[in-house]
Parts: sequence; structure tokens; C-alpha cells
Amino acid sequence: MKANNDPSPAPFGRLAPNAAQAAIIALAQRTGLKRGAFRPWLSRLLNLLRTGPLDVDYQGASFRFYHQGSATERGALLNPDYNIEELQFLRAHVRNGGVFVDVGANVGTYALAMARNVGADGKVIAIEPHPVTHARLAFNHAASGYSQVKLVQAAAGADDGELLIETDGDNLGASHIVSGDASGKAIRVPSLRLQRILEQAGVTRVDALKIDVEGYEDRVLTGFFREAPQTLWPRAVVIEHLSRDEWQDDCIADMLARGYAAAGRTRSNTMLLLGA
Repeated sequence: MKANNDPSPAPFGRLAPNAAQAAIIALAQRTGLKRGAFRPWLSRLLNLLRTGPLDVDYQGASFRFYHQGSATERGALLNPDYNIEELQFLRAHVRNGGVFVDVGANVGTYALAMARNVGADGKVIAIEPHPVTHARLAFNHAASGYSQVKLVQAAAGADDGELLIETDGDNLGASHIVSGDASGKAIRVPSLRLQRILEQAGVTRVDALKIDVEGYEDRVLTGFFREAPQTLWPRAVVIEHLSRDEWQDDCIADMLARGYAAAGRTRSNTMLLLGA
């Protein structure tokens, strides 16, 4: 079987679930087995039936999910409503022809899911620095065929330069920025300020933005809101708050002080609206 970063992987659809796997996925999706506590067990069972990733449609896009080593890919495979509250919030504030920015795009479960909402005349900017994750994102992007999605293989950061990324355990989706390579496993990646990424993409306004960068959200956003023109400030924001104890500055409080208002909250994310 081809590796996930193979330059010529099997075409999408070749790794569709077999009958037994499809039955298990369907059972999970219509019952409480889709919940997080059951997903690792179901993933192991799916892997026993056939080792490797699975090709499925999710939220209007095509994905090859490596569910064994990524909580995000497991969640989207087994739960058709994975992050649905956040997606519905973003969709309500992104018009046809609009712009959606995904900071920490992972394999595209937000970016590619939002492509239909912006339409052929809109833009989705999907920012993902990790080389393995970005390869998966690029495959899913090609399989989905959304030309309005632009991929950026860099970390959004406080400065233009380089950063180190490290993965703890076997959850690739939880890769995070580190200050040094104490473990010897960190990967050096390019870093760009969010404003520069938007400028290079030709973006002059942002309808909605989602950011999930494992405790580095403040380093990305605080400088952006301090330096970027207000015309670039997104109307709607979804920000992961699970790692806010790692923030050096409370970027949610900073956004509230700049005119954003809390519009909702899930277990993982805070939703904000500008001028609400």
C-alpha cells in the first residue's frame, strides 16, 4: 500500500471501505458509537478488517482519512456531524464569492467543507505547515477538485522566518510549535505572518476565519490585529480554546476589546462576531 506522502498514491476511491468496514462506519454514524470515547476502539477494528486509510466523502468533499493516527481524521470518518456547530456558524457568515481562511487546516475538514459555500468565485486559504499533514491535505484537495481552495505550506506565526513543529504521541493532528528540539523529533518549517499570507494570496477582505494551532493562536492573532488594516479583520472567527493555558496573551480578550462579541462556545472552540 502506498504511503501517505507518496508522490503518486492510489487514486481516490481505490481505498473505499469494504463491506464490513462500511457497515461499522454506518453503525457508528447513526448511534452513540460516533462519540469520542469509542472512536479509537472502532478505528482499531476497522484496521483489523483492512489495514490503512479509507476513502470517503465528508461534508461535500473527498477525503482519504488516515484514521489510525489522527483524532481529527477519526472523528470526521465516524461522525458525520463532526464540528458541525462550528461549520454551521462559519457558513452563516460566508457568502457566495466570499473568503474563508483556515489557520491550521490539518487535512481540510474545515477548508474543503467550506469550499462550496464560497463558490467558484470565492477563496479558501488553507494554511498547514506539517509536511505529512500538508501532503494529505493536498491529496484531499485534488480529489475534491475545488480550484477556489489555495494551499499554503507554512506556519502562521508572529514573524516571517522559521518555526519548529513537534508531534507528541501518535496524534498527528496535535502537532504543535516548540521553542527547541529537546526530543530530536522536531521539524523545521517556514513561518509567515498571517497578514503576509493574505497579501500574497491577493485577499483584501476575510468573511470568516478558523484557527486551531495547538496553543499558538495568540502569537498568530495578537500581532495580526495590531498591524493589519481593519478591512482584513474577519467578520466571524472560530478559535480553539483547549490550549489557552499555553497562550502568552489572551487573544480572545484582545478581540473582545477590539469590537468582537462572543457568539457561541463548544467544548473545543469559541465563536466570535465582529460588531455583533
